Amino acid sequence: MENTVLKNESNSRMNTKKLVVLSVMTALAYIAVFIFRIPVVLFLKYEPKDVIITVGGFMFGPLASLLMSAVVSLVEMVTISSTGPIGALMNFISTSAFACTAAIVYKKIHTIKGAVIGLASGTILMTVLMLAWNYLITPLYMGTPRETVAGMLIPVFLPFNLIKAVLNSAITMLLYKPLSTIMKKAHVLPEAPTAGESGGHMKKYAFVYIIAAFLVATCTAVIIIWNL
Repeated sequence: MENTVLKNESNSRMNTKKLVVLSVMTALAYIAVFIFRIPVVLFLKYEPKDVIITVGGFMFGPLASLLMSAVVSLVEMVTISSTGPIGALMNFISTSAFACTAAIVYKKIHTIKGAVIGLASGTILMTVLMLAWNYLITPLYMGTPRETVAGMLIPVFLPFNLIKAVLNSAITMLLYKPLSTIMKKAHVLPEAPTAGESGGHMKKYAFVYIIAAFLVATCTAVIIIWNL
């Protein structure tokens, strides 16, 4: 009986810590939108909120990513966005498609390989979905004929969403493991090593981190050139 009570108290403390961490991460995702809105092309801007939301999903599951996406999109709508409910809907679809897909795959394949597959899957799904939704929704708030928007899908929306998703994927790969290690030391995440990923994963998967850093540099360069 005493062991059960202690276990329940431990689970309660763990859940409280998770709730606090998710709240902080949601606030950080919003701050990322507020501070780091980098114009890329037309009205399209890059902000790194998807990285934080995806890391949250990797740590606490796809439902966490979904809830964070919804909260950040709503708060953004009533504070800094000029596109109203339509913009909030587009932001929610984009972020949840990327982050939730990555988190779902990573939950099933809880290794660095699963993370890579999940991020790649999220990149593809988000890019395809945003092409469809930009075709449907963008004419409504741009006041532009649908034919004009259709002509922008391949030269503008496709490369923008692809670069955005690849950049977010690469930054996520660079940040997730160090952050998860901190969370384990704070007893917010289980301390036992994940199956298939030993304590020496930094050396074992150095190639993945090198590729991620290369992608960050490449995507950043493309965004800078696009703004020239």
